[in-house]
Order: sequence, then structure tokens, then C-alpha cells
Amino acid sequence: MKKSADNNNSGLVKIRLDKWLWAARFYRTRTLAKQAIESGRVHYAGSRVKTSKEISVGDELTIRQGSATAMTEKTVVVEALSAQRGNATAAEVLYSETKESENRRAYYAEQRKLANLARPDNKPNKKERRDLQRFKSNQD
Repeated sequence: MKKSADNNNSGLVKIRLDKWLWAARFYRTRTLAKQAIESGRVHYAGSRVKTSKEISVGDELTIRQGSATAMTEKTVVVEALSAQRGNATAAEVLYSETKESENRRAYYAEQRKLANLARPDNKPNKKERRDLQRFKSNQD
């Protein structure tokens, strides 16, 4: 079958960074991958790169994803190359996250969880707000 022969990308030696990020499902579109690279969210060997940078197996990338408050940073090693975007199972084969990166992300997730424990579960009702205002005014 010709289709299975086309999907076999093991013959690739190098591939553009934006294309690989899209195929590895870090970003939904190649345009988003390109924007992330240009804005400095993707680093190759510790430094910023261009979208057209060609990567190969064994390269180490640092990728920041998410919003400013819940930003996660992953350090991954390229395990395989693919120009085709597949399902999540196929994308997991393309990279492996380093142990230091996994530990760092777990630590920051725990810190975010602990920071949220200081917040009340619900907003104060009208009586509780009045009591708080009375308490604060008596403190002055």
C-alpha cells in the first residue's frame, strides 16, 4: 500500500522545527508553532532559534506552553522525526521529557496547589462582608 509507505518517516534526517512541534502535538497549528518560536517560547540547546531551524534525533528542546499564570516549561529530547501529524499516541513516540523537567513541573504544580489553599472556597455573603468591614474599621 502506498499510504503506509508515505507515513514511514524513519528516513528523515532533519526536519523544520515548526513542522516537528506541530507533528508532536505541542501546538495545534504550524502557525501557532511559528509564533511560539518567534516569541522565544521554544529554545534549542538553551538559546532562541528561528522557525526554519532544522532539528534531528537527539536534540534537546525547551518548550514553554500555557498562560502567564499557569505556564509550564518542558525540556524534551527528540526521539523521532515526523512530518505527519498523527494521534496523541503517535506523537508521544516523537519525544521524551527529561526527569529534571518532570520533577520541576511537579514541584511547580504542587506550589500552585498550595497557593490556592489560602483562598476561601466561596465568596463571603452580605452579612460576612459587613462583619469584615466592621472588623477592619475597628482595627484602625
